[in-house]
Amino acid sequence: MASGRKKAFRESQALEAAMHVFWSKGYVGASLSALTDSMGINKPSMYSTFGNKEALFIKATSYYVESQMKPHLQHLYQANVPLLTRIENYMLSIVSMQFNEESPKGCYLVLCQSELAGGEVPEAASELLQELDDLPKVVIADLLNSDSEAKQLGLDTRSNEIALTLYTVLKGSASMARSGIAQEQMLPVVENVIAGLVTRH
Repeated sequence: MASGRKKAFRESQALEAAMHVFWSKGYVGASLSALTDSMGINKPSMYSTFGNKEALFIKATSYYVESQMKPHLQHLYQANVPLLTRIENYMLSIVSMQFNEESPKGCYLVLCQSELAGGEVPEAASELLQELDDLPKVVIADLLNSDSEAKQLGLDTRSNEIALTLYTVLKGSASMARSGIAQEQMLPVVENVIAGLVTRH
């Protein structure tokens, strides 16, 4: 039992290390050598534990979604917090992650999704990235369609449009983070887009 838990812990560490390599270099740019060096294992161990590069990428991507992206969702559903504040807190939480000095800058998903046009990402990995590209828009649209305050503000009538707008801003902030601007410069951008949600007629 103890040895099993120890192995699982090592595998979790290795998977997190692989996640950071893909986050920094993308799928195409992440070499097997860079991955195994970061994970602290040799190639045979990687293949036997995680499968090939594509299988490792799929597991690392799922790990990223669970550990890095899902925690932001809590802001959208906080009790007794106005809707626009919840959305702003959600966006600022993601922006803070994108600029975190302890992780690769930007967004793992945005970087890897940008590689799809080149045709070098294999099929299963490509399908996962495309599926995850739709998910944030669905989450925001569903919130606006079901939230009573959103209905009072009339935001439910433009739920898909607003969801795409917010997601586009977050994709842009990921690129800006990788380009080296300061996080503080993104704060008014988020404030402006939030303010714009209720000023349009």
